Amino acid sequence: MALMTAQEVMDLIPNRYPICYIDYVDSMVPGESIVATKNVTINESFFRGHFPGNPVMPGVLIIETLAQAASVLILKSPEFYKKTAYLGAIHKGKFRRMVKPGDVMKLHIKMLKKRKQMGIVDAVATVDDKKVCSAQLVFIVAERQAKI
Repeated sequence: MALMTAQEVMDLIPNRYPICYIDYVDSMVPGESIVATKNVTINESFFRGHFPGNPVMPGVLIIETLAQAASVLILKSPEFYKKTAYLGAIHKGKFRRMVKPGDVMKLHIKMLKKRKQMGIVDAVATVDDKKVCSAQLVFIVAERQAKI
């Protein structure tokens, strides 16, 4: 059973279709760690061009998916609730395997540091318990912009 649904994730972070990639949150310890899931399907719009005949999820979108899971963790912290987390830096990014349609990508995020307006996380994406991507992500947290 999901701890948070896709709709609950969208209530917390500003991402929407077609660039909201978290299907659900499996588990979370607020301010410490989160595990979330992205079900990769052939219907993803990016597969039309990346790559025809050999569909592979672009690395930048794997990082984006990790960043969205990290945003949920950061914004569930009481001091950052109802704010927006912006990706400020990517350190030590490594890609180890391809992610293809039908894969279930698990996103494992651990909070490393939290300061007044920033957070640093260790992020790992896996498929079938095999590491596909890892990175250290730095976030800048700011007040949420009013809707126009």
